[in-house]
Amino acid sequence: MAFEIVGKVIADNTQVIIDNPLTDIMIGGIIGGLIALGIITIIFLLISLYVYHSFSWMVIARKLKHKHPWLSWIPFASTALRLQLGGFHWAWVFLYLLPIVGWIALFVLLIISYWRVFEKRKYPGWFSLSMIIPKIGLVLYLTAIGFVAFKDRKKRLKL
Repeated sequence: MAFEIVGKVIADNTQVIIDNPLTDIMIGGIIGGLIALGIITIIFLLISLYVYHSFSWMVIARKLKHKHPWLSWIPFASTALRLQLGGFHWAWVFLYLLPIVGWIALFVLLIISYWRVFEKRKYPGWFSLSMIIPKIGLVLYLTAIGFVAFKDRKKRLKL
């Protein structure tokens, strides 16, 4: 009986709720608020990943006694720093200016550079290959640089 009464009240008031212009404004406000919250969350996540990545490479550069570890905070200079840590000349960073072919070549050079850096820090070089694994590569890469940056090894890991 109670459900019938509640159903009848809802059915009678549905038209009033739908015809109310404030309902459209409220729905628009809620959707706009959710979109803004999503954008803020994505921006916060991207900034957090940038800080983690840059700080990790700064620590790695310090441990490898690079002259300017702070370069890890500057986008193109960070790539030059990572190339230098791997034994390449910094000028290879200009491959960014060649669309597609240059980007692929720079990606390969960075993987080779990471391999060398990881081995200098007494970690397996194949950690650098984590970048090329689809979908989970970024997570594996960030985990690997976290280990390399913040955990010291006494001897090389043999697998």
